[in-house]
Amino acid sequence: MTSLRTLGSSDLEVFPLCLGGNVFGWTADEQTSFAVLDAYAAAGGNFVDTADSYSAWVEGNAGGESETIIGKWVKARGNRDDVVIATKVSQHPEYQGLSAATIKAAADASLRRLGTDRIDLYYTHFDKPEVPVEEIIGALDELVRAGKVRHIAASNISPERLRASLDFSDREGLARYVALQPHYNLVSRDTYEGPLQDLAAREGLAAVPYYSLAAGFLTGKYRPGTTVDSPRAGTGAKYARSERGGRVLAALDEIAAAHGAPVATVALAWLAAQPTVTAPIASARTVDQLPALLGVADLTLTDDDLKKLTEASA
Repeated sequence: MTSLRTLGSSDLEVFPLCLGGNVFGWTADEQTSFAVLDAYAAAGGNFVDTADSYSAWVEGNAGGESETIIGKWVKARGNRDDVVIATKVSQHPEYQGLSAATIKAAADASLRRLGTDRIDLYYTHFDKPEVPVEEIIGALDELVRAGKVRHIAASNISPERLRASLDFSDREGLARYVALQPHYNLVSRDTYEGPLQDLAAREGLAAVPYYSLAAGFLTGKYRPGTTVDSPRAGTGAKYARSERGGRVLAALDEIAAAHGAPVATVALAWLAAQPTVTAPIASARTVDQLPALLGVADLTLTDDDLKKLTEASA
């Protein structure tokens, strides 16, 4: 049985792979989403990430489709107490921004779609610098005190705004961020490493990186001269054309062969070994894509492996 990891300073114990729910209601219909969630749970997985805006970008969708599917699955399986559900606020078409009123109304809407009485981890999806941190933290604290949210977190936030938020929480004795969701992977390191990662380390925040596989590039399916049928093919192909992308793929291929592991598993294992990272986020459109993601729970890279990948991705 894979051991769970404590999420920062919270009381949440999570599987070392967070299952991304961005595909539910987009590239995975309800039946397929249920199958993916069932397979993830059967492997010991308990950490599911979504957002109130998933997947409003799809024609005919209004936002909240992913939350609705997760809510239906949890109800059908009767496993709410076994699943750590993370969702986010600020981007839903009807709940734009981070004003106090928006945060509270959006949380209630998410709770309805998820069919639950509490959100385990509630992120500010994209920070809104025009809203004072005092207003944002104050609203989030109210949700925690009301029992609607267990812990709060931030995504897409500057070190300066994060510092100000933590200071305000500490000064006023209010709910405090326990986690960060940064854009971070082997071909996008400067989006997290540096001041933001340093601050997370000093303050005991857990990092739960998104784009862990760089829109599929770090699965190894995007190679020079290949064509991939995927909604995210443009992003993956961009990395394949870069010099750094080539170096990273070569190192991943070598280490994957040595361990008899998929390239994606190795890429996630590098990420999981980085300072502050608790659980990378990765999504699966089909059950067949899941084993390579779940493998991160059992693959420990050597110091030499980590050094090779770190140098290749520099």
